[in-house]
Amino acid sequence: MVSPTTSEVHPTMGVKIFSAGVAACLADIITFPLDTAKVRLQIQGEGQTSSTIRYKGVLGTITTLAKTEGLPKLYSGLPAGIQRQISFASLRIGLYDTVQEYFSSGKETPPTLGNRISAGLMTGGVAVFIGQPTEVVKVRLQAQSHLHGIKPRYTGTYNAYRIIATTESLSTLWKGTTPNLLRNVIINCTELVTYDLMKGALVNNQILADDVPCHLLSALVAGFCTTFLASPADVVKTRFINSLPGQYPSVPSCAMTMFTKEGPTAFFKGFVPSFLRLASWNVIMFVCFEQLKKELMKSRQTVDCTT
Repeated sequence: MVSPTTSEVHPTMGVKIFSAGVAACLADIITFPLDTAKVRLQIQGEGQTSSTIRYKGVLGTITTLAKTEGLPKLYSGLPAGIQRQISFASLRIGLYDTVQEYFSSGKETPPTLGNRISAGLMTGGVAVFIGQPTEVVKVRLQAQSHLHGIKPRYTGTYNAYRIIATTESLSTLWKGTTPNLLRNVIINCTELVTYDLMKGALVNNQILADDVPCHLLSALVAGFCTTFLASPADVVKTRFINSLPGQYPSVPSCAMTMFTKEGPTAFFKGFVPSFLRLASWNVIMFVCFEQLKKELMKSRQTVDCTT
């Protein structure tokens, strides 16, 4: 993202994928309670999950969850979340530059906006299909509650994989792929392209050096733009994935039910935790990603020099 200077060595594809995976896992661990709060707010008002407890705001949701279900509940589904980042973020972020270079091959000019968007579409689409089972398990574990005598559907991550595959079907692990694909195509294109363009503008216009402050500001801008555009698809994806068999015949049915019963604002439920989560996730991930790439390439250069 933004070509290195001639004195620097291009990070290899392996370094990018590894750095993206590690950075995404670290960001997920730190911001996971915000993601759990987002899921609970998004499914609030849905028939099967309605209860006397009403969540209000980000901190209110986190506090209520901690008081009523215990602190560990804020991290319910974390193993699936980590698996998701390893299989999903490492590919969509780690392969972005490589695919962008492929679309720009043979051209002496910098990558066009079309090249960047095409790279985001391709890496995001491939990553969603590979990582969808982890997304289904993560959302279901975050959404389930043991309050009011409700027996949890799943006792843990691997139990959830087994029960979903055996009692529903193996294909259920790919339930919600369509809205998730739409959501992540929006996220991948907006997040990576906005970050790439913002970082390029700051560096090329000599406003900021290619370092932590530049990465932080670019990640914040990318986080806001991404949350705003992806929120409707994100809410529909969460509702559809968490639904009982037969509750919604299709993704459009889910979206229409939300619209008719709860109004258009339902598509922006959990917007604040979504932004706080995505913005903080972006900052942690992109800053760590950039620094990891630099350090790994420095280590590689040192090893090459000694040999």
